[in-house]
Amino acid sequence: MSQGTGTPGTAGGGAAGLDEALQRFRDMLAADGYRLRWSVTGPEKVLIQIEAGEDACADCLVPLPVIEGIMTDALSATPYTLDRVVLPADAAGHPPAE
Repeated sequence: MSQGTGTPGTAGGGAAGLDEALQRFRDMLAADGYRLRWSVTGPEKVLIQIEAGEDACADCLVPLPVIEGIMTDALSATPYTLDRVVLPADAAGHPPAE
C-alpha cells in the first residue's frame, strides 16, 4: 500500500502524481492548521485523511460532502478515484474519524 504524507516527491512510481494532484488542497488546509495524508487502499482507490494540527481552525473545515467533491475533482487528473475521506474527530459538525 502506498502512502503520502503531503510532501511532494516522497511517493514513488505512479503515486507521485497523487502528491501533485492534491498539492493545492494540501496548501489550503495547511493555512488553517490541517495536514492532508493519503494512502492507496486498493486498485486505483485513495483514502484521504485530514488531521488537525494544534492550532487548527475548526470553523475553517468545510463539510464532508464539499471535501469529497474537491478531492474527486483533484483526483480526476490521475488514474485514481476517491475511496473515502476521514476527518478529525473534533471537526465541528462532522462525525468522528474512523
